[in-house]
Amino acid sequence: MGKAEKKITNWAQYNKALCKRGRGFQYSDTAIETALMIKGIFYLPLRALQGFIYSIFELLDVPLTSPDYTCISKRSKTVQVKYRNKSKGAIRHIAIDSTGLKVFGVVEPQTDLINNAENEWIPYIAENLK
Repeated sequence: MGKAEKKITNWAQYNKALCKRGRGFQYSDTAIETALMIKGIFYLPLRALQGFIYSIFELLDVPLTSPDYTCISKRSKTVQVKYRNKSKGAIRHIAIDSTGLKVFGVVEPQTDLINNAENEWIPYIAENLK
């Protein structure tokens, strides 16, 4: 590195500028949270999780890419995952949409999903018809 053209006098401003370097995240926090929820539900290692998400995108025929396992590992330290408890029984429904992932099963008994007019999944209490 060569010598600086100007002598730095405002160190506070210089330090703030250093923090803003680098590029932003390629995947949103919601995408990483959803991937980590899938990992927790199916007990997948990170490399298997990457392949699982990739195969889901292929089956749905959507032109999306899966976050790689290193990205998920690094971002898992900063993202707060809302689903960390293990399920106590069989999982009945998994809903994935733009807001993330929601699991319905023994954790929330007698809960099901309906699709409202705005194409958002909302939970409702199902009646037991047995």
